[in-house]
Amino acid sequence: MPQSSRRSAPFYMTATTQFGLEEVLAEELRQLGAKIEKVGQRAIEFVGDTQLLYEACLWCRTAMRILRPFAGFYARDEKALYREVGRIDWSRYIRPDQTFAITAVVNKSTFDHSLFVAQLTKDAIVDQFRNRTGSRPSVDVKNPDIRLHLHMIENDVVLSLDASGESLHKRGYRQQTNVAPLNEALAAGLLLLAGWDGKKTLIDPMCGSGTLLTEAALIAQRIAPGLYHQGKFGFENWADFDAALWESVQLDARQARIEEPQAYLAGSDLSREFIELARENVAAADLEDYIRFGVRDVKEAKAPAREEPGIVIMNPPYGERIGEEAEMDALYKTIGDTLKSGFQGYDAYIFTGNLEAAKRIGLKASRRIPLYNGPIDCRLLKYELYQGTRKAK
Repeated sequence: MPQSSRRSAPFYMTATTQFGLEEVLAEELRQLGAKIEKVGQRAIEFVGDTQLLYEACLWCRTAMRILRPFAGFYARDEKALYREVGRIDWSRYIRPDQTFAITAVVNKSTFDHSLFVAQLTKDAIVDQFRNRTGSRPSVDVKNPDIRLHLHMIENDVVLSLDASGESLHKRGYRQQTNVAPLNEALAAGLLLLAGWDGKKTLIDPMCGSGTLLTEAALIAQRIAPGLYHQGKFGFENWADFDAALWESVQLDARQARIEEPQAYLAGSDLSREFIELARENVAAADLEDYIRFGVRDVKEAKAPAREEPGIVIMNPPYGERIGEEAEMDALYKTIGDTLKSGFQGYDAYIFTGNLEAAKRIGLKASRRIPLYNGPIDCRLLKYELYQGTRKAK
């Protein structure tokens, strides 16, 4: 590609995220130089150039996907959808030797389900290739070269190229996929919602496999999460991929990293097994120098003596199984006691999907931020632990 494309003309993009993280992601994009057009439900529409597209994939901590819309039309029925998709020159986006996949999201439209819409779109694309060249690209749902995203609201269709490849929240440092109560984008979102600045003391006394602390270390040390991304990003397979520009964007990201530890980060958990997993994840991310771990019951947790008060944050179990109510009530009461006696002067953030048990914390929340953890309706609860919240015995 000619050098003149260095500063490509600006174009529209959409970044998707989880419910409740929209403003956080919009701010991340602003920091990268994006012009925000609209903050919607779980999506941000913005304008930027090719460099910004690459940087967003590399740097956005709370994004799931970065999409580049390239076609839009109205389709009142199946025939119209097939016809409109067939009018697009698909050789501009897919080579016959590449594989592709389509994700369709359908809302309030006369088409009743998204799989059917995806299938019809695929047929129209494949038929065009077959008619024009005699050969056709194959569909690969698991690991396609080109991911297409079709969004249909009321019969208005927008087609986008997916720049991400594997979803951006899958950073690639997690060693075990089976224990993941908190995904990485959500963990980063909780830290950013808590207003943590990457400098203050941060303690997680129920750290599980360490996702919150790992994301905290990435923020504190100014490490781009996309540097851990497994496999290619989607845009690396696009026709207009600028390899030299991508190389320089990655180089800038590597040089942005701060080696000197920026914040005191520490986590503990009752389970020795979880602490081992946390250590493995942190080693895989090459962050051992930045986080301290210990095996400890939450009731023994207390603030480090020599550090200035900062933030204590945790994602305790929610107790989804039947018959766990009493156990959860006791646990959340213990959490409250620990915060009152061990973390005076700190701001505490508890992320939970068990709002009944959370009442047992016995402190008044100064903020309640609605979020989801997967399908579970959750809150990020903030408690300000003033010096002297300890009640006289």
